[in-house]
Amino acid sequence: MVWSGWINFIFTFALFVVFLVVVFHYYNPRKKKEDKEHVEKPKYKMLEDDDK
Repeated sequence: MVWSGWINFIFTFALFVVFLVVVFHYYNPRKKKEDKEHVEKPKYKMLEDDDK
């Protein structure tokens, strides 16, 4: 393989690794749980305020 082929292969592999990192970051179950708690927190606070 010539240098341009290796450079193309390394660049493609690097893009694939970046894609995997993005997918694992956004589809991490722990992250989804934390986001759900963060989004729902004001609703529960408002409901507690109404009860008082």
